[in-house]
Amino acid sequence: MSSPYPSSSSGGVPLVGGVPAIAAEAVLVKSEKLESPTVVGYDFNNGVDYSAILDSYLRTGFQATNLGLAIEQVEQMLSWSLADEKVADDEEDEYKDLEMRKRVRCKIWLSYTSNLISSGLRESIRFLLQHSMVQVVISTAGGIEEDIIKCLAPTHLGDFAQDGLGMRRKGHNRIGNLIAPNENYCLFEDWIAGVLDRMHDEQEKDKNLVWTPSKMIHRFGKEIDNPESVCYWAYKNDIPIFSPAITDGSIGDMLYFHSYKRPGLIVDLVGDIRAVNDQAIKSRKTGVIVLGGGLVKHHCMNANLMRNGADFVVYVNTAQEFDGSDSGARPDEAVSWGKIRVDSKPVKVYAEATLVLPLIIAKTFAPRVQSGEWKPEGRIFDKGFTASENETEKRKFFGTEPGFEKK
Repeated sequence: MSSPYPSSSSGGVPLVGGVPAIAAEAVLVKSEKLESPTVVGYDFNNGVDYSAILDSYLRTGFQATNLGLAIEQVEQMLSWSLADEKVADDEEDEYKDLEMRKRVRCKIWLSYTSNLISSGLRESIRFLLQHSMVQVVISTAGGIEEDIIKCLAPTHLGDFAQDGLGMRRKGHNRIGNLIAPNENYCLFEDWIAGVLDRMHDEQEKDKNLVWTPSKMIHRFGKEIDNPESVCYWAYKNDIPIFSPAITDGSIGDMLYFHSYKRPGLIVDLVGDIRAVNDQAIKSRKTGVIVLGGGLVKHHCMNANLMRNGADFVVYVNTAQEFDGSDSGARPDEAVSWGKIRVDSKPVKVYAEATLVLPLIIAKTFAPRVQSGEWKPEGRIFDKGFTASENETEKRKFFGTEPGFEKK
């Protein structure tokens, strides 16, 4: 480093510009020119513009920037069409047509843990299914039953510090700072017992009928018949909800009791692992939004492994990688397994999902619905299928249910 000041020494220590040379070299290393954006936050002197505030996240730094990048990923999921890609030499003639290529869109996967349905995020998730803005859903047993339970009785706000023993004596169950009374589960058990009996009746009458967890959930959505429900809109819009650990919750308890009262009800897991993996391998493009970790994260990403990885990826969770868990694994680990494509730009937002998902929806999904831009009809998500063939595939998947009829 050059200096306008003459060099000298003090007590044998070389000086540069009047300060020790070694310190000057350590502290004042010459900077290389940066080409990256500068850090600039939102200026509230300009008023309160919520859209502009979210735009500013991208250049704010820390997790705000990650949230801004996640919004960009979701925008790409929603905007991509096959028309963006060069026509392949071996492309089918039908898919060489520009208008047809514009109809072929990215299939969006949404995975979430059950606590998010217990929370007020249920309404955000319901919005996405109500408007057919996601095409594949993965959740836990709790993510299914808590949705149905809320149609029967409310979940209440509590406190993270409430005394467990006192709550137990009152018949109250704590989910973080939420309260679910025992009575809610009693109502659910009364409701589902009748559904399981009817499903069992139909299976005995039709030996070709095979229930899978996703077909069970589809049936639950039909039976609850309540537009507040996520499962209801999945049923109405033929969106499969996969739950490989369907027995890990109150649903499992009820299946256990049912097996004693009336043995013989069969639920096929193999049918669903084939179905969820086929959802991936048939897709032209996939985008995944994973809220939380554990089973819902792995099941989603492992299915996308079958197509050599997802194209657009957003993780939202608070888990860390130091324990080697899949929950905390960063996207680059999934790249090593082939679950995320090597040319993708995945984003992990280190945040609790109730803080983040409404902001993402407000900036991406919701404006498309409100402007009338979002029109799911005629869109094609699976390669090799026309829109009508895509509908036929749905009928094959869902239409095995006796008496299947939309309301």
